[in-house]
Amino acid sequence: QVQLVESGGGSVQAGGSLRLSCAASGDTYASPYMGWFRQAPGKEREGVAAIHAGDERTFYADFVEGRFTISMDNANNNLYLQMSSLKPEDTAMYYCAANRYPPSPRLNPSEFIYWGLGTQVTVSS
Repeated sequence: QVQLVESGGGSVQAGGSLRLSCAASGDTYASPYMGWFRQAPGKEREGVAAIHAGDERTFYADFVEGRFTISMDNANNNLYLQMSSLKPEDTAMYYCAANRYPPSPRLNPSEFIYWGLGTQVTVSS
């Protein structure tokens, strides 16, 4: 079992930045792939980025376009998502997730087992 708690969401204007954090606890060694996902109202949940906690390989969705950076602090089991150049279309609930196996290239949410409750990001124009 892995427990995940997100924080760092908030309201920003377009072009601004936010850093999301996810505190992981439990059997994190068995679920080394961690990711960020988001879900906007009326839309399906979609993958944003993922990382392997050991070798720090990263995976990004195409729409990130170099604006977001996923990283890990393995010493403290914290996952981060640094978001810059935010757009109104980035408004969504952002979730942290963990899994034993590597994600598919499209970062399919159904592949991840453990989920946090989410943190809201709102970007105004």
